[in-house]
Amino acid sequence: MAERTEGERLTELAKRRGYYFGSSDAYGGVAGFYTYGPQGAALKSNVEDAWRDRFAVQEGNMEIDAPTIMPEPVFEASGHLDGFDDMLVECAECGESHRADHLIEDNSDLEDAETLSVEEAAERIADLGLVCPNCGADLAGQSVEDFNLMFETNIGPGSSTAGYLRPETAQGIFVEFPRIKEYARNRLPFGVTQVGRAYRNEISPRKSIVRTREFTQAELEQFVDPERDEPDLSSVEDVEVLLYPADEQQADDGDYVETTIGAAVEDGIVANAWVGYFLGVAQEWYERIGVDVDRFRFRQHLPGELAHYSSDCWDAESEVDGDWIEIAGFSYRSDYDLSKHAEHADEDFTVFRQYDEPKTVERAVVDPDMSVLGPEFGGAAGGVKQALETLAERDPDAFDADEVTVEVDGESYAVDTDVTNFAVEEQTESGEHVTPHVVEPSFGVDRTVYTLLAHAYEEDEVDDEERTYLSLAPAVAPRDVGVFPLVSNVDELVDLAEDIVDDLRTAGLSVFYDDSGSIGRRYRRQDEVGTPFCITVDRDGLEGDSETTVTIRERDSGRQVRVPVDALAAELESVRADDRTFADIAAEYEEVTNA
Repeated sequence: MAERTEGERLTELAKRRGYYFGSSDAYGGVAGFYTYGPQGAALKSNVEDAWRDRFAVQEGNMEIDAPTIMPEPVFEASGHLDGFDDMLVECAECGESHRADHLIEDNSDLEDAETLSVEEAAERIADLGLVCPNCGADLAGQSVEDFNLMFETNIGPGSSTAGYLRPETAQGIFVEFPRIKEYARNRLPFGVTQVGRAYRNEISPRKSIVRTREFTQAELEQFVDPERDEPDLSSVEDVEVLLYPADEQQADDGDYVETTIGAAVEDGIVANAWVGYFLGVAQEWYERIGVDVDRFRFRQHLPGELAHYSSDCWDAESEVDGDWIEIAGFSYRSDYDLSKHAEHADEDFTVFRQYDEPKTVERAVVDPDMSVLGPEFGGAAGGVKQALETLAERDPDAFDADEVTVEVDGESYAVDTDVTNFAVEEQTESGEHVTPHVVEPSFGVDRTVYTLLAHAYEEDEVDDEERTYLSLAPAVAPRDVGVFPLVSNVDELVDLAEDIVDDLRTAGLSVFYDDSGSIGRRYRRQDEVGTPFCITVDRDGLEGDSETTVTIRERDSGRQVRVPVDALAAELESVRADDRTFADIAAEYEEVTNA
């Protein structure tokens, strides 16, 4: 029997222990949708809380919660209707659809097939002799087409408004920028975060919760003045990172670059200092929540991979089963998003930049004679006036001729220059309006959960018995502690154990009480769930000369120390908050060798 892969072991444990499983199994299930069980929901929630703490609270950023459905014009403006596609190839025999670039990558050495055009992808499929994974039919000669990933819906009954489920949480932040900037007192830089669901109609969902059709994102949109704002790199400049730049990926002898954030920015490996700052923050955050840094890297997007809105992007990637999985992206979106929404919406997507001192400038202006424009152009007169004002600002030389032409709604209108009352005036200005640029760290919560479970999965032997355990960091583990009376038929032990459960829960800790089976079996169950600590209430703790004590057992090492009951909550809270380690506790209290 072939040895199970890392992913197979993880999927089996996840289902058995309540981390995640395919949704709607009672009705046959549907690919790309997963339900988080009790352990998975708790772990996921803890990851989200840890992300909020680092990227919202500690950074001083705001958080919003926007709708998951938005009207079609939002995605017209953002470019998602035209540019949010994956490559699809359909089997002529069974009708199954497959993602073309994934088929190519799975059957060749090419790692960036998504950079191919649809024509090139079709050629690669033919050259490689690829067949349908579902039925084995030849795919050569089948056309490869772009497939838009957004879920379409209708808003309201009857002649309803077309809408889409958001493919990213970012647009909910961008469309509300005119109001959000007021909460930031119109002062750059400022950041806005959002944690929530996003939806992509994936062609071929795979790898359980890695590639799904409904998923959770944690995103930060950092709005900056591109000419004035620079991040303070001092807190992250010494953070060590493993980088895989685009030029190294494209070189025949390309390799990783081991460096620090400060050096990477200074050497131009990471071109944007804001991106560099967030790479450093993310590196430390991932390490804190339990990602194995030996299986972690930042990879720069190749030119053909860049999204339509991005001028540069680095992915945080984790290794699972020998494959690198994108778990976050750090993109410099420039002013693309706000400029696009400014073109399509009736709001101001700029921020007023105050000058240090007022400036006197020459400004081209027009004051069209509406008594002439009105009778001549009718209902288009107002549009003609606005077009003339825009033209004067953009191209004053156009008014040198006797006649000036403007375009409104696809129609051209010729206006006598005398009627425009064109002039160049001196004006005193106290500032100017600037369109902020955006730096976006975007985290896949589900993929982070998958990574944490994969990197935490361990197997060893305890007391001549095989053991599986999840070495999850206390900060994100779904349960903080298990509490057991050593035996369940002694009222004193049971009563004290139940009191401890109540006290720890009151202190805000997640506690699991278990009095079933041998103490060893109870330990093993909690180890496999990933519970960092187990408290055992025994007779020795009740019969002490002074205070009542219990033992705390640490999951990974199996070491136990005897701790006063009154100190339990404070000690466990300090470990969960990363203020202390179990080694610190063990150094302070009596270690138990036979319990």
